Parts: sequence; C-alpha cells; structure tokens
Amino acid sequence: MSKGKAKKVLTDADVKKKAVKLVITHLKKKVEKDYLGKEHVENWLAEMDALLIKEEFDIVEYFEMRRRLNDVIERTIDEEMRFKIRDSWYSLGKALDKKVKQR
Repeated sequence: MSKGKAKKVLTDADVKKKAVKLVITHLKKKVEKDYLGKEHVENWLAEMDALLIKEEFDIVEYFEMRRRLNDVIERTIDEEMRFKIRDSWYSLGKALDKKVKQR
C-alpha cells in the first residue's frame, strides 16, 4: 500500500498562476537597477504580488494587471528598460494563455 499523498490535479488556473509567478520573478530581476520611472514598475509589482497571494484565480484581474503594465511601460522613460519590460508584457500574455497538458 502506498502511504504518499494523493497527487494534486492541476487546473488551467493553477498552470496560468504558476507561469505568471515565473514571469513576475524574471521581471523583478530585470528592474533591479535604478532608472527613471522605476517607481511605476515597483508599484505595479507590489499590486501583482498582492494579487498572486489570493487563493482564487480570476483571469479578468490578471488581464487588467497586464493592461496596466502596458500603461507602466508607456511611462518608463529609459528606453532599454522599456524594451525589457515590454518583453515581460508579452511573456505575461503567453502565461495567461497556458493550459494543462493533456496526456
């Protein structure tokens, strides 16, 4: 007899949330240096962290955060950082499209 825990069945929401967390982790690494407009990204990241803490996954909230990240990109004056954040914006969109792999 097996005494291990039953394996949790992943839902599409679980997969999306995990992918979003990965994108946010990479974005945090990209924005560590100082640049003009950094406070906008930091504020957005704080809001995203609060959203990720929530147990439930409401895709509409995540799409709204992605839309707001686009606004943050437009307020970022440093061109190099704007391109890096834009890459994360694309990755966030891909993360929100993820689905559970079918066997």
